[in-house]
Amino acid sequence: MRDLRPLGILAQQGTLKNTPMTSLSESYYERAGALLARAREANAAAIARLAPLIGGSVAAGGVVHTFGSGHSELISREIIGRAGGLVCVTGIIDPTGGFIENLPGYGQKLVERYDRQYQLLPGETVIVISNSGKNASPIDVALYAKAKGLHVAALTCLAMSRVTPSQHASGKRLFEVADHVLDNGGVPGDAVVELGDGTSAGPTSTLIGCSVLNWLMLSVVEWLRANGHPLPVLRSQNSPGAIEHNRELGARYKGRLSRQLA
Repeated sequence: MRDLRPLGILAQQGTLKNTPMTSLSESYYERAGALLARAREANAAAIARLAPLIGGSVAAGGVVHTFGSGHSELISREIIGRAGGLVCVTGIIDPTGGFIENLPGYGQKLVERYDRQYQLLPGETVIVISNSGKNASPIDVALYAKAKGLHVAALTCLAMSRVTPSQHASGKRLFEVADHVLDNGGVPGDAVVELGDGTSAGPTSTLIGCSVLNWLMLSVVEWLRANGHPLPVLRSQNSPGAIEHNRELGARYKGRLSRQLA
């Protein structure tokens, strides 16, 4: 049985310490692979709880909302409008790219504007991604969604977040306000390959974060199929007939998706 202590703690305690390698990239490959495998097990229970909640909402015509500030926006976009993914995923996009994510009240205004345009409806789910879990905008989004009656899932690095002071006025970090927590299993600072001069390279939050979200979405698809519901899954628009298929799926969510389908 694998050790399921928080993944970042394993790294800090030496479980993932450096060994002689032929290259930095090979070292990264081994460590990232180990963290990915542990993340699969560590998040299994949370995914099992979330999949029926999201599946039930999707079956009723609801959508899944995502938000990630700064670099975490890359992860939030991973499941939006993707071939092989659910059509009903939409994103709260920060036009500043996280530049003013700690400006008091900015996240609140951002999510309010999104709500007016695309609607955040009770019973739906918002997935909020923040590696540190300390910055204000993601916490603003999470608190607003909770007040609206949505399920809030956080994707964060617990090892980093637990030792990092919050920048939000509430003093809380993302994992402390979310209903469900997914752990990307990274280390404080994100990078896992030591360079020998006190610095490290090779971040893992995107690799593992995107994997966690895809595991979750596939679990939702599995729930939908098991309960006899249609599967609103997009096809690659490079495949014959896919554009027409995708447009037909998207028409059911007119006015609710932040990304225009082809």
